[in-house]
Order: sequence, then C-alpha cells, then structure tokens
Amino acid sequence: MNQEWFEMQDIRRKSFSKSVWIPLRSVLNKEKKGRYGYEGYKEDFFGSGSIAVPNDKVEEAKKLGWMDIGISHNHSGWVDDGKYIPAEVYQDYGGEFEGVHLVLDQMSQDDGPNVWHLNQDLVVTLGLKREGNSWVCPNDGYVEVARLDLSENNKPVLLEIKSQYLKDYLCARDMALYMTHYFNRDTILSDASHIVWENGNNKYEDELNRWEGRVAEIHEGGNPFGGKMAVFHVARTDVDETDDVPEISGIPTDENTHGESWEREFEGRKLYRVSGELWRNEVILPGAISPKVRGDETQPTTFFVVDAEGNKSCGRDLIDSGKWVWFKPEVIMALCHRRGGHLSFYTAQTGSVSCSHGYGVHFGVNELGLINVYAKDIGLLPEWQQQIWAGYNITPEGGVSNELLASQVKAQPADTKAPEQFLGQGIELVNKLAMEKLNIQIFREHDAIPQLIEKTHRFRAVDEQSFFALAKDLARLIADSLDAQAMQTIVTPPKKEKWGSLKSLENLLASKYDRELVRKITSSLVGVYELRHADAHLPSSKIEEAFKLIEIDRAAPFVYQGFQMLHHVVSSLFGIAEGLEKWK
Repeated sequence: MNQEWFEMQDIRRKSFSKSVWIPLRSVLNKEKKGRYGYEGYKEDFFGSGSIAVPNDKVEEAKKLGWMDIGISHNHSGWVDDGKYIPAEVYQDYGGEFEGVHLVLDQMSQDDGPNVWHLNQDLVVTLGLKREGNSWVCPNDGYVEVARLDLSENNKPVLLEIKSQYLKDYLCARDMALYMTHYFNRDTILSDASHIVWENGNNKYEDELNRWEGRVAEIHEGGNPFGGKMAVFHVARTDVDETDDVPEISGIPTDENTHGESWEREFEGRKLYRVSGELWRNEVILPGAISPKVRGDETQPTTFFVVDAEGNKSCGRDLIDSGKWVWFKPEVIMALCHRRGGHLSFYTAQTGSVSCSHGYGVHFGVNELGLINVYAKDIGLLPEWQQQIWAGYNITPEGGVSNELLASQVKAQPADTKAPEQFLGQGIELVNKLAMEKLNIQIFREHDAIPQLIEKTHRFRAVDEQSFFALAKDLARLIADSLDAQAMQTIVTPPKKEKWGSLKSLENLLASKYDRELVRKITSSLVGVYELRHADAHLPSSKIEEAFKLIEIDRAAPFVYQGFQMLHHVVSSLFGIAEGLEKWK
C-alpha cells in the first residue's frame, strides 16, 4: 500500500456533517484479509461512537474522547450513589455532564452477538417502522431513514441514520450530535522502503484530528524483531496431592513455592508492520428548522399551473385559491401503486387516491380523460407528495369533471358506479351461485387474484400498449381463471372435441338458455381474451373484431377505453350471475 493510504488524507478531508448518511455507531472492518503477523495481512477499520448533547453543552462535550464514548462501552441502566441512571443516558465519571445515546449496545447474555437498539424516542418521534435491518418512515412514503449493517456472523457493525431526519430531530430537542471516531489502517509487508517517515514514525494533529503513523520491524508471526520474551514458572510445594480433599492454605511465600525463569528469543523472518491511526472528534449541528418533528414551516419548492395562461402558484397559495388543477391520468398510477398507496371510487368518474395512509385526495375524470382536483386538497398535502403531483400537472383543458363539480359545488353526487368496484364482487357472486346451483366453482381461486383485482383499473390504460396490458390482466382474471374441467362435469364435450375455458362457459349456459343470448352476455369476455394477443403481432382485422365484441369507442381517450372495457366485463359477470340465479 502506498504511503498516502496510511496517512488517510481522504478521511481527514471528509466531514460527516455534509454526508447523506451519518454513523451513530460503528465497529466496521471495511477490509480485513490474511493472518496477522504474516505477509499479506491487511486491515482497514472504522469505529465510531456518539451521544446527543444539549446545544449549550457542546464545548464541554469536546473534552470527551474515544475512550469516553467510543465502542468499548455497553449500555445499561445503573445506580450511582443511590440514583438510577437510565440506559439511554450518558453520564461522565464526575456526574456533571449528561448526554443521550441514540444507539444502545445491549450485551448478549448468551453466545449470540450483541444487540444494537435505535433510541426508542427517536423511533417513535420520527414515526419509524422497523423492517428487517432498516427503519422506514410510512408517512414519507416508506423512505429508509436508518439502517443496520451486520457482519457475516450477524454481529452489528454499523448503524447510520439519514442526515435530514437526524438534524430535524436534534433541532426539535435543541441538541447536537457529538461523535468520536477511530480509523486504523494496518498491513504486514516484506518491504517498507516506500514509507519515508523519519525514523519510521510520523504524527499530525489539528483541532479535529490526531494521526499517528509508524513502521515497526517484526518477526513473522507478529513479535518485535530482535526481541525476547521472559517466561516465569511458579508452582506450590505445600499441597499433598494424595489427600482425598487437597487444600491450599495461605498466600504464596518463598517457603511454599518453587520458581524458575528463562528467556526465549523471537524467531522468524523479518517483516514490517506499517500502520496509520486516526482519532477524530466531530460535532453534527442540528438543522435550522424542524418540519417533521416540530412542524416548522418550510419555503415552498413545488408549483402548479392554475390557469390557461400557464401562471403558477405554490402549494401554500393553492389553499385559498378556490380553483381546480389539472393532471395527466398517469398521476393515478404514480400515486396508488406506491407502497401505502390506495385507489377507490365514489362514482363512475370520481374517487379518492393517495400515496400514503391518511392522505386521500378527491379527484374527478373530465371528458378528455384528465384528472381534476380541488386546488386546496393539493395545497394541504405534505411537500413530498405535492412533488409527485406536480410532475403530472398540466395547463387546464376540457373543463372540470361534471361529476366532481356535482359533488363539490352542487352537493349532489352523481348516482353512477365505477366498474372497478364490482369486478371482484362479480367473480365472487358467480362462484357463490355456481356452488349453490351446480355444486362447482366456475372461477378457480388463487392467492394472486386479490392483488390482480386491486391493480386492474382504467388508469392502467394511458396509451395503446398499456391498454393492451390491461386487457391481458383482465384475461388472466377471467378466461385463465375459468375452471373448464369443473364446468365440463355439468356439460360434457363430445368425443374428440376439446373446449377451452370460454367455450366451456358458453356451452354450460347454453344448456339452459338461448345460445345467441349467451353469446351476447359473454362476447366482451371473448373480446378481451382476443386483445390479450394484440401486442404480439395480432392481425389488425382480429383486433378490430375484438374491439367490436367489447363495444369500445376507439376515438375516446384511452382512460375512457379502459373504463368501457371494464364496464362491459363487469356487465358480463353479472349477466352470468343472473343466469345462474335463475337456474333450475
């Protein structure tokens, strides 16, 4: 390794106060290979300990060093002069200075590794949820806030937190983070002539850093070159080993002991141990404001088009604007398909969408398939959610959704229904009636069905390819889930004739009802099944036939085409259910 590696200029230049992730505790071997004392051994170690201290006690905290708050201490509650000190509290030996451990190192009481706990006050106050070795924030879209790294044998080696959240928390508590680090770079070499420190030693010290480098001659195995070891052997002479119950009495003296000593010179070829050590203390100051914990107001960074001229207003100004804002339909997917997102419908063209629990926004779909939202509802969202909406904001066009205006202005919600609400219900109803009337299930059950139903909605269709993808998922839900074998126990195909799932359904219903009526009921299911192949070189004539079977207006916006496809599929399901209900 070159000399610069040991001198750690890269580390000296780095400041954790400017980092995205800040270590709260570290016992990390960034690299460790070979066997100590033998050529090729290499270690790159980073240790760190920290405590939160009141802002007015930072100068006092700077008196503490690596041995005071480093990694040599486990944490536990204890009693000092009759006073109980909680595990999270750091107290110096004089009892005059106190800080708070944001990571608590619990010593294992068995053969397992120690356990590191993120301070519970920090976890609860920031609204974090632990998932495996990460702490996420559901209120911020499940962003990762803290994370724990483990070694290969599951020992905790590094716990770090995102700077933004730490500084917000510290600001609210009027505290700073005092950190103390230890870095060690150590190797065993056969030749150290490239290290040019005078007399094999070098030192550097400033306000933050204390660095020492040294080159030591050693014998292979790790012992000092040319050194000796002294061995002392002492034995008791006053114990009768033949006694049934031997006993040692008294302290050792010259009269009851025998001793001898000798020296041994170290052996092995000459090697060099080159090491650099850096001790560093650092203060992480709190943020200027605390929007997450204390609710401080921040400067707006997100703006929305509010009129036909393209004028923009920030989210805060939307609250009292009395306006509506327009968005591309893709925004619904961007929101509801995030973790924690949700989509539901109030009427055929209105509903609620959110990307995080508790932040549902009432929306409507206008005649061009664009999304309308009352501006105040956007202005009341957290800034990070406004940023998602802003990515799909557009100039007003096509007016405000009639059904949204009916609800928000006239206070007379439209008496219409969204097909998405009834897709799952239709499948369940068909199965329920088939079991009652025929003792079979027409649709096979599968664990993936509920999740597939949840993601089958009109906003999947924003262009031709995504429309065909929606058709493919509908076909998976309907045609692929039909249990042809069960239906053929009621109506059996002729010998040497094979029926697919949709044909089996048609023949089952046609055994009781007029076939033309049955085909009219199931035609949309056949059309959707045909469209599933539209993105795989299906002839245009076949595509047009499929669209006619579903009765879709090809000139309508794709969101409306998706709506029509869902509407006709749901109508088919309830038509099948009606036939089963009347079955005798």
